[in-house]
Amino acid sequence: MTGQRSSLPVKNYLLSLEPCAHGGLIRKSSQRYGIPESEILDASASLNPFGTPFEQADSELDLEDLLKKGLEKLEQYPDNRYVEYRTAAAEFVGMGITYENIIPGNGSTEIIRLVAECAINEGDIVLIPTPTFSEYEMQCKVMGAQIKYVDQENIFDLDDKLLDEAKIIFVCNPNNPTGKLLLKEQIEELAKICAAHKTILFVDEAFIELADPEQSVAYLVEENDYLFIQRSLTKAFAIPGIRMGFGIASKKFACVLNSARLSWNMGCIADTVATALLNMEGGVNSKYLKDSRAFIRKEHDFLMEKLSRRGFKPLESSVNYIFVDISELSLTSSELAERMASHGVLIRDCNSFQNIGPNYIRIAIRKREENELIASTIRQVIYEWGREQAEMQLEENIKAAAECGRKGSNIDCDYYPCHFEGQDCTFCFCPFYPCEDTRTGGSWIESSSGGQVWSCLKCNIVHQEKVVDELLSVFTTDGLNKESIEKAWKSVMGTNL
Repeated sequence: MTGQRSSLPVKNYLLSLEPCAHGGLIRKSSQRYGIPESEILDASASLNPFGTPFEQADSELDLEDLLKKGLEKLEQYPDNRYVEYRTAAAEFVGMGITYENIIPGNGSTEIIRLVAECAINEGDIVLIPTPTFSEYEMQCKVMGAQIKYVDQENIFDLDDKLLDEAKIIFVCNPNNPTGKLLLKEQIEELAKICAAHKTILFVDEAFIELADPEQSVAYLVEENDYLFIQRSLTKAFAIPGIRMGFGIASKKFACVLNSARLSWNMGCIADTVATALLNMEGGVNSKYLKDSRAFIRKEHDFLMEKLSRRGFKPLESSVNYIFVDISELSLTSSELAERMASHGVLIRDCNSFQNIGPNYIRIAIRKREENELIASTIRQVIYEWGREQAEMQLEENIKAAAECGRKGSNIDCDYYPCHFEGQDCTFCFCPFYPCEDTRTGGSWIESSSGGQVWSCLKCNIVHQEKVVDELLSVFTTDGLNKESIEKAWKSVMGTNL
């Protein structure tokens, strides 16, 4: 007797499958917020901020020539062996790798899917360290895998029983979204342990050229049939529109994967452009990539300083993006990302990563002018949000005051007494901010994240009982609006100042 069939002609477990969330949604954001695509700054997709090799003054590559060369093969099927591309990839990596170790792919996702298709049966256990790139679990779920999550910090202390039952474990190095880079010695030890348990170790080195290519473990593959390494050219060369990447495995493992992969998984354009990029003199240590790493480090330090502000805790990163803890901000990652997008700046809301919660964002490092725009937009968004929160609280205080009178001292406030002991806190959120009137005691001060901000620290007039009563007589009668605020300033503040 067979089980009950699905309502659709697909595997039952696929009915609840949802696509992964990713950054780089420029067109979607443009349509949603009515901002032209050309005016949107995308700091949600982590690409090489140095720009493509074709943009460099000393570049030996001409994109138009490569496109023309690729289009000459438009009326031919690609050579399914991709020997030139695989040879270029092997020389790019070095470390004793030959073209027989290379598996060409149409970007990272197809390569992950290929390994999953070839290695995973329905019900197999897959280990996913969290948080990490969500496509690992997505592609394994398509094959019916049972996902078990482990903490990133525990991957070197996995239980023998767990490794015995696991078909594969994914390790992203540097990790996405945290930016943490593991040393090759650590990965080498893990590779030995996994091989002993016949568990595949899938090491994703998609960003390693932008971090430290010396930490690659590609040199291990020929002696370990349970090790697979992934590389992505689209990150290092900032060309996500041309899907290209490759896997690295032992010759025996690679042979099986090359036999199983889609017959023509790279078109003539991707094949031609990618081969030229990989053939750049110096490989992973070409002038372009060394300059890129230096550029990223310089802008990383700049952006880290700009992001180190109240409510933000950027974590040290080895690569071209920064993972930021915003748990002290009282604003969720989704809310912050939406507000930033409405201003034309996209950041990555990390809430979609495994069990990470609403308190983390990822910001791609960009060029200096763009990094300054990211920082200034964050300041603007937080100011607007804070203003909205203040106005809501102020309205509540005024409504309560209409029934019960002044609020009085708020001795439970973390800042009490922020002006003077016994102050009245009805207008803790000042309706006149920023008044920019130095007679109040307020002044412009240097912001910790750059620029100037209006400070009310030395203003105490709106906390004096007489002034509070006079202001309330206006707001409880006329409500809180632009006209009543102007009226209150003129009739109460002007008189008392």
